[in-house]
Amino acid sequence: MPSNVNPTVRRRRLGQELRRLRELKGMTAEEVAERLLVSQSKISRLENGRRSISQRDVRDLCGVYEVEDHRIVDSLMQMAKDSRQQGWWHAFGDIPYSVYIGLETDAESLRVYEPQMVPGLLQTRAYAEALINGALPEAPPSDIEKRVNVRSRRQDRVNAPENPLRLWAVIDESALRRVVGDKQVMIDQLEHLVEQSHLPHVTVQVLPFDMGAHPGINGQYAILEFPDAADSSVVYIEGVTSDLYLEKANDVQRYSVMYEHLRAQALNVEQTREFISKIAKSYTS
Repeated sequence: MPSNVNPTVRRRRLGQELRRLRELKGMTAEEVAERLLVSQSKISRLENGRRSISQRDVRDLCGVYEVEDHRIVDSLMQMAKDSRQQGWWHAFGDIPYSVYIGLETDAESLRVYEPQMVPGLLQTRAYAEALINGALPEAPPSDIEKRVNVRSRRQDRVNAPENPLRLWAVIDESALRRVVGDKQVMIDQLEHLVEQSHLPHVTVQVLPFDMGAHPGINGQYAILEFPDAADSSVVYIEGVTSDLYLEKANDVQRYSVMYEHLRAQALNVEQTREFISKIAKSYTS
């Protein structure tokens, strides 16, 4: 697959354009579904980029929307073709959060709040393996290894020599206190966390217990932003059996404001490094 083609992002952009054409036509998703003799849920999935879009789907929808400019139709058809290509993550087989990986791969910046664990992009291999083993006690070793390898591959965005992912992580103290693996795994992980925090494009802040209640008390979330202005920001909330993606401007704004409060309540960068190092030393006793 060409390195500049991200199928997840292509689906998302194509879906946004199809939604725009539908709205210009003044039609509801239900009306379009009735015209094409398909379910309304299919139209919704096509527009939100969660489903592969075939060139036939594009042709049929352009017909319903009476798109007469062949250049527009050809462009949308090409996007549909690109959206069916495979990203690097498909080489690892079935990955339950492949949509998120596709978005993360194309993102310019990522703001994440983690209450229970060190963020995946900042995990050591030993920590990731112990964490996934604990989270999936019935998974076969091959599945654990696949997930660990995917996590390691995702970290290439953080360590890339050119255009690395801009990462801002706010981590709850509980993630540093929870012993994942053993004490040596934790020592290595916390030292790695401090080391990564020195990268110019990585910011790490810890939210200590004594800060009390805070806007992130309800759990983990991440905000992805993209270099292309046509791609709206996305709030990602991970679930056990399904994930939630929020793209409406009001939702993104609300979570962004929450994140600003988290950053304000957390320790600053230098205080965070000292705090993490102190906890790492406690594991040596």
